Amino acid sequence: MRSTSVITALRLVGVGAWLLALPVLLLWLSGDWRWREGWGFGIWLVTFFGAIFSWLYCKDPALLAERFRLPGTGGESRSDLIILIGISVGGYAWMGLPALDVRFGWMPRLPLWSELCGGVLLFGGSFFGFRAFTENTFASGLVRIQTERVIDTGVYGFVRHPMYLGGSLIFVGGGLLLGSAAGLLVGAGLVVLFVLRIFGEEKLLARDLEGYPEYRRKVRYRLVPHVW
Repeated sequence: MRSTSVITALRLVGVGAWLLALPVLLLWLSGDWRWREGWGFGIWLVTFFGAIFSWLYCKDPALLAERFRLPGTGGESRSDLIILIGISVGGYAWMGLPALDVRFGWMPRLPLWSELCGGVLLFGGSFFGFRAFTENTFASGLVRIQTERVIDTGVYGFVRHPMYLGGSLIFVGGGLLLGSAAGLLVGAGLVVLFVLRIFGEEKLLARDLEGYPEYRRKVRYRLVPHVW
C-alpha cells in the first residue's frame, strides 16, 4: 500500500534546515568561502531540491510521503536495499569529496571548459529529474509496485527510467561543475549503481506490472536514447 502519512510542520522545518545546511557544509569543508564553483553548486542544490519538495508538498503530498519512506520498508529485495544504501552514501561523498579536494588538493583541478559542460549537464539532469516527479505520481524511492498501469507519457515516452537519466546527468555534471576529478569519479560510480538497479527494477516490473512488456517494446531504451 502507498503511504498516506501527513508531512508534519517539524518535518518541514527539518527538510528546510537540511537543505540550507548542505551548501554551508560544502563551503565549510572546502575552507574557502569564496569558492565560486561551490557557491554555484550550492545555489543549484537549494533551488532544485527546494523546487521538487515545494511542488510535491503542494501538488502531490502522497508522493512526498512516499519519498520519506525509509529503505527496507517497501518489501524490496536485499540486493536493491544494498544498492539504495550505496546510492545514499555515495551521494553524500559526491558532495563532500570535491570540497575536501579544494582544501587538501588531492587531485588536479579540471579545466574551465569541463566546468561549463557540467553546468549544462546539471541543467539537463534537473529537467528530467523534475519532470519525472511531476509526470509520475508513483515515483517512489523504493522499488515496489504501487499501480496497475504503466506511465508512458512525457519523459517516460523518451526513456523508461528518466529519473535515473536525470540523476546520472546530475552526478556527472556536478563533479564537472565543481572542477573535481574526485567528484566525477564518485558520480560515475553512482551511475553504475543506477544501471545495476535498473536490471532488478525491470525484472520486477516485467513480472508484476501489467502492460510493462508492451511498454518496453514501445520505449526501447532504458537510460540513454539510441545507446541502452
